[in-house]
Amino acid sequence: MKLNRNHSNRYMPLLLALCVIVGIIIGTFYANHFSGNRLNIINSGSSRLNNLLHIIDDQYVDNVNIDSLVDKAIPQILSELDPHSVYIPAKDAQATTDELKGSFSGIGVEFVIRQDTIHVQNIIENGPAERAGLLAGDKIVAVDGKPFVGKKVTNEEAMRVLKGPKDTKIKISVKRYGHKDPITYTVTRGEIPRKSVSAAYMINSTVGYIRIKSFGETTYPELLIALAKLSQEGFKELIIDLRDNTGGYLESAIQIANEFLPKNKLIVYTQGRKSPRQDYRSDGHGSYQKMPLVVLINEGSASASEILAGAIQDNDRGTIIGRRSFGKGLVQQQIGFQDGSLMRLTIARYYTPSGRSIQKPYVAGDEAAYAQDLISRYQHGEFFSQDSIKHTGPAYHTSIGRKVYGGGGITPDLFVPEDTTNYTSYYKQATMSGLILQYAFNYTDNNRQKLKELKTVDALTSYLTKQNLVDKFATFADSHGLKRRNLMIQKSYKLIEQFIISRIVYNLLNEEAWTDYINRGDPTITKAIQVFKEGKSFPQKPVQKPSVMQPKK
Repeated sequence: MKLNRNHSNRYMPLLLALCVIVGIIIGTFYANHFSGNRLNIINSGSSRLNNLLHIIDDQYVDNVNIDSLVDKAIPQILSELDPHSVYIPAKDAQATTDELKGSFSGIGVEFVIRQDTIHVQNIIENGPAERAGLLAGDKIVAVDGKPFVGKKVTNEEAMRVLKGPKDTKIKISVKRYGHKDPITYTVTRGEIPRKSVSAAYMINSTVGYIRIKSFGETTYPELLIALAKLSQEGFKELIIDLRDNTGGYLESAIQIANEFLPKNKLIVYTQGRKSPRQDYRSDGHGSYQKMPLVVLINEGSASASEILAGAIQDNDRGTIIGRRSFGKGLVQQQIGFQDGSLMRLTIARYYTPSGRSIQKPYVAGDEAAYAQDLISRYQHGEFFSQDSIKHTGPAYHTSIGRKVYGGGGITPDLFVPEDTTNYTSYYKQATMSGLILQYAFNYTDNNRQKLKELKTVDALTSYLTKQNLVDKFATFADSHGLKRRNLMIQKSYKLIEQFIISRIVYNLLNEEAWTDYINRGDPTITKAIQVFKEGKSFPQKPVQKPSVMQPKK
């Protein structure tokens, strides 16, 4: 035993040396044999990007903010996919998410910034600011004891300061009409509702009207409340206004469509490369399945609003009135990163019940052409003539055989052109420059004590139409760089007056009152009421032309 142990010890170093040599040979063989594959892995896709950032961080001549570089690079990558896959930096993520939530935490005021000062435009009813004592017309001059006026006061900075976690306190000092010195209030921040159903009222004794301006988390319950309100007022027909509704949550559109459709009707389906087809159908529990219905759309109606309009149209449940919608038929999934930033990545397309995709054509990476689509439509006359609509997709058929088209938005059943009869270059400059908004706010602020006695749209408009607002505006605009053009002003008189009054109504009352005012005389609303009067809100099956028999020879 002892002899064998010594013999083993003598050869141990030799065995270890041989193992090392064999290991080196094998390692060298595999390194050489697979070096190409290894380099391909390193140089492929994400590894290349990772390595690039590491090299820049390690070797670039100057210091580089890598996070900032990534924030700029990711949008460029996503833009090569489609126009709706987007990256949202962490600093913008909360505001973007809040847009579709039913509430946010703040003090509860609507404001505008004029002459480097926050002017309180409206106070949210029953909100923290109202409970603390703030009033519309107050000018915020200090926050938490520090002056808050001057060039540093931007919309973004004001939002950052006034918003904050629920139940936190903020001291706000305001200048108020009739008070020499500022008044200071302590406001406890709270949850502020963000309504997506902005108006619900009776247009006449039988027609109810609901405007949905987006599809968020609370849109469906808001709609049910609006319908209950109209039910109490005895509505028998309903207009749902989706004009300029840019969309939001798919689920909200599905829930709303379900209220109006019989059981087991297809509302929409989604499908993508990695997303198997998923059908969404009505459950038959909707309370308004037989209510005469009209849906209003225009070129600003997109995404979820097109899902709702498409479901109503393809199931022949109601009449769609207005102009062709935007044409967004891509489904995005929101993905969060550890730093708080977000990516909205297109994972599927949605299809209306007839099977049509309403996504308008796009070339990956060519965002400019996609963004110019509405301008192109305008230039070739689509906003003014139904015959100018160019369908790029194939024809499909609704449940009763009506022809509809995919590949570029929802085309309405009844077309209403944009009325530009009294448009002038003066009117366009007055609106686009923001001068009408400025004048309307100044007028409201300077006359608030008198105007706040007028509690209704009718009382307010009756008073304002006698105040020679257009001439006063022209004088104001002239002093701010927009030269007075008397002939143009006369031609656009009604348009200018309506715009000014609408903004004053908004400033003094609320968004519903503003909607009520601008809808008066609206040709699309007029067309909807006519459809109800004629009993034609439910589409009729197309009459097939009898086939012509060829005479036998």
